[in-house]
Amino acid sequence: MKRGFLAAAALVATVFAGAATAETVVVGDSISVRDDTSVPHPNRGMTMAAVEAKFGAPANKHNAVGEPPITRWDYPGFSVYFEHQFVIHAVVGGS
Repeated sequence: MKRGFLAAAALVATVFAGAATAETVVVGDSISVRDDTSVPHPNRGMTMAAVEAKFGAPANKHNAVGEPPITRWDYPGFSVYFEHQFVIHAVVGGS
């Protein structure tokens, strides 16, 4: 189980390596990503309204998919992922 988990962590780190400058930290059975980017982007927990107030209207809004509903907004330089109305992740280098 642990070998598969570490392999998955390495794959995730590789996929996102070109998208942003970050350090993947594995502690026990959990993965954390320390953000080292200087690009302004939304923080986890911000609402959709707060993101739009701070960063303006996104270049593209994707429809929600799945359960819970996950929505993606694309800005020049980053993409923001929401669960319901709250930011769960921002990826610098998005479309």
